[in-house]
Amino acid sequence: MLDLNNKSILITGGTGSFGKKFVEMVYKRYPDVRRVVIYSRDELKQFEMSQHYPTSVYKSIRFFIGDVRDGERLKRACEGIDIIVHAAALKQVPAAEYNPMECIKTNVFGAENVINAALDNGVKRVVALSTDKAAAPINLYGATKLCSDKLFVAANNMKGSRDLRFSVVRYGNVIGSRGSVVPFFLEKRKEGVLPITHNEMTRFNISLEEGVEMVLYALEQAWGGEIFVPKIPSYRITDVATAIGPDCEQKLVGVRPGEKLHEEMITETDSLNTIETDRYYVITPSTPIWEVEDYLKAFNATRVPMGFKYNSGTNTEWLTVEQLRDQVRRHVDPDFVV
Repeated sequence: MLDLNNKSILITGGTGSFGKKFVEMVYKRYPDVRRVVIYSRDELKQFEMSQHYPTSVYKSIRFFIGDVRDGERLKRACEGIDIIVHAAALKQVPAAEYNPMECIKTNVFGAENVINAALDNGVKRVVALSTDKAAAPINLYGATKLCSDKLFVAANNMKGSRDLRFSVVRYGNVIGSRGSVVPFFLEKRKEGVLPITHNEMTRFNISLEEGVEMVLYALEQAWGGEIFVPKIPSYRITDVATAIGPDCEQKLVGVRPGEKLHEEMITETDSLNTIETDRYYVITPSTPIWEVEDYLKAFNATRVPMGFKYNSGTNTEWLTVEQLRDQVRRHVDPDFVV
């Protein structure tokens, strides 16, 4: 069993939605964690987060101002660290299209800096957060995250004799996260009109808690080089609009640049290296440092059929309007009423 007590953990982008939920769950389960380092570049968010985690009570928490673009600062922050969870990214699709090099510097060069910091500091485990947009990307954000995924998978080839494993978790839209559709619709419903990009648009759905559980699973179970993909439901964007504002007008505004109708987390080509376990799909590295057959036996896993793909539009599990309302109450706004 994974035990983070007496371990030192660094979370890049630790003041974001994921980082805050990860820290919350770690302190609940592992109160004797040795050190939790919040590494991010926004001093205001760090100050606000420190109000929830005062060092007088949470004696193991540290707030490091720094950017993943700054390799030297990141190496200094990783001294004595056992585990890195890499959540820092520029992730707004339109902003990435308009500012491509800024996105590349953070998401690609930043990933390389995390890898080098881990290699140089005796880190034991690294889990990087990916996105459904990294599978068959059509926008720059997705392309940078695909590059990041490739870097973390390949990093296992550079570890030498180190007891170090790099792995990736890839999941869909997190309900209620900053900039996502649910808080946007909750705000817009006050105006009586909800903008819909396309009537047929679908997305995968996952909660922050489920995302954290995936990372904890990867920290415990990864052999190195895997991309873990959860089995999660899809939703239709029109159903989200109906769930939040049933009396609102749904106004078609068109698909935004770089946006897909349906998200894909495993492509048909990925199926050649994909296996299925009870909880997750696992995309294994094309040049693994371990035997896939041994992995299949260890996790009671099976290979997916040739041509398999995991797409939000062809998913077999869907959230209903009422289930979406329940998700909003549980994960976004407990006082939400229709």
